[in-house]
Amino acid sequence: MKIHEYQAKSVLARFGVPVPRGEVAFSADDVGDIARRLGGSVVVVKAQIHAGGRGKGGGVKLAKSPDEAQQIAKQMIGMTLVTHQTGPEGRKVGRVLVEEGLQIDRELYLSIVIDRATACPVVIASAAGGMDIEEVAESHPEKILREAIDSGTGIVPFQARKLAFGMGLGAGPAQKLVTVLTAIYKAFIETDASMIEINPLILTKGGDLLALDAKVAFDDNAMY
Repeated sequence: MKIHEYQAKSVLARFGVPVPRGEVAFSADDVGDIARRLGGSVVVVKAQIHAGGRGKGGGVKLAKSPDEAQQIAKQMIGMTLVTHQTGPEGRKVGRVLVEEGLQIDRELYLSIVIDRATACPVVIASAAGGMDIEEVAESHPEKILREAIDSGTGIVPFQARKLAFGMGLGAGPAQKLVTVLTAIYKAFIETDASMIEINPLILTKGGDLLALDAKVAFDDNAMY
């Protein structure tokens, strides 16, 4: 079972994963008010569909004022968004996520999935965030880092630090990655997720790590 980005971020935030401030809107009329509540300056308007590649298809746009955000939402809500993951028929946009604009220093990739071969969760990380991870794996396999997680111990700090230094993070952000990855793993286990993907996980110019985008899929066979 897949959920929308705004729902995925709500789940992650519940477990302590830092996410940008934002609100979902089902009509363009609400978008201006949301943008004003977020500070009235730069916001990002993001179409909410069950597919990746939204930015390339025109489903993620920057607005420099609440009025501009509202105009973008008018064009976006109701449109059929076609991306490389939707197929030619596309998906109709019924809602948008409006988020605060952030000063981005670096974009990273981070996910937890189940490795069927070893029957344990594995963390996949890369310094090449914001890109299609399949393309990165094909053209630059050395940029893909993997760390298997022992389900008995869960994530241990040295594993998170190893990934952080492998992605070229300094000591401060590396320590923050320990906290973020521990929270993501807790969310993964407690919600019976089959995948949590954060692409990109951003490092802001202020030195903070935030999940700028998030995909969460749950195990259809999970029993609660």
